[in-house]
Order: sequence, then structure tokens, then C-alpha cells
Amino acid sequence: MQKARIKLTSPDYKELTEICLKILDVAERTGVKHSGAITLPTKKLVVPTRKSPCGGGTETYERWQMRVHKRLVDIEADERTLRRIMRVEIPETVHVEIELKG
Repeated sequence: MQKARIKLTSPDYKELTEICLKILDVAERTGVKHSGAITLPTKKLVVPTRKSPCGGGTETYERWQMRVHKRLVDIEADERTLRRIMRVEIPETVHVEIELKG
């Protein structure tokens, strides 16, 4: 039987959790073995910017930060289950990769 590894990434934690729950719900309803919503380390993108628009004054910085959350879901893939997973509505902020393993 083939296995599908679904990798989900998003800067929005709540949307990512909702999509993971929907995918796991589809897997449970079809009766397929799954292991999932494994959390991977969060990537932090930090951008320091200078507060003052001109060159004068003291050097003070703001640090803008974007966090990218990641999840892994492994599912024993049959065609019916994968089609149902593909039908799940995914917002633009969530990036999905599906990798099939033999």
C-alpha cells in the first residue's frame, strides 16, 4: 500500500490547525491508518528596521517577525481518500505538499 506524506506550512497557526483536523477527519471517516499532525520546528523570520526615517538621532530598531508553522501528516493512501483530501478547501495562507511513497 502507498503512503502519502502531507506537509502543511502557514504563518497562521489557527488556520493550519483547522486544516490538519479536516484532513484527519477525512482519514478517520474513510477508515485509513494515519499518524498525524506532527509538529515540526517553527521557522522565525526576523527583519530589523530602523525606527528613524532620517539619519539623525539615536539608533533605535524595531524587529518585525513572521513565524512559519509546519505540520506533517502521514496517511496510507488509496485513491478515494486522496480525492476527498484534495476536495478540502484550503485558504491561501496555507501551503500544502503531498508526497507519495511506494
